[in-house]
Amino acid sequence: MQKAKILLVDDRPENLLALEAILSALDQTLVRAVSGEEALKALLTDEFAVILLDVQMPGMDGFETAAHIKRRERTRDIPIIFLTAINHGPHHTFRGYAAGAVDYISKPFDPWVLRAKVSVFVDLYMKNCQLKEQAALLRLQLEDDRQESDRQGRHSAEPLLAELSARLAAVEDLAEALTKQLEDSPEAGAAGACAQLEEKLTTVRAALEALRPGGAPDRPTTD
Repeated sequence: MQKAKILLVDDRPENLLALEAILSALDQTLVRAVSGEEALKALLTDEFAVILLDVQMPGMDGFETAAHIKRRERTRDIPIIFLTAINHGPHHTFRGYAAGAVDYISKPFDPWVLRAKVSVFVDLYMKNCQLKEQAALLRLQLEDDRQESDRQGRHSAEPLLAELSARLAAVEDLAEALTKQLEDSPEAGAAGACAQLEEKLTTVRAALEALRPGGAPDRPTTD
């Protein structure tokens, strides 16, 4: 599977180097941006699993950058983790969450904690990519089956639907396992993203079952 991209935004090269050292163990693609403007340009061309965004930057600061990100339909759902060297108290933290951040971390931070938080959003991103791939496969194979049925004058979609249902069940199992891992997590943003994933899975499952003769309601077992 293709690696996820993580956007690191900080005006200080030494901070970017430190973030790369911490996150290198995740074995994902790390993309640098030294300003809010550069981050917005990167978001025009690439898709990211999560953004680590420094609050205090010259010119466009982290709050303003996040506001631009959340106004764009293409990027509004990307999780943002704010990083700041100065703790200005609850009001400053609330401003970060109000700007759309899923987390707000003060420097110096625990490398293990930061890596674990980023890992959660990378996992969610991967599950969403799997879901998109399964949905694209469903559309493509159903179209191929319709064309074959038109040529042969008969309906033969049931074996295909059974196979796609089994593949979807595998993704559902992964999402369920991830949800259980996050049950005791204090990360509201991660739990919310996981809930969105489950909603998408439910929608795809309903659409798939509606295509089956008689609308079979049960998902296949993966035992």
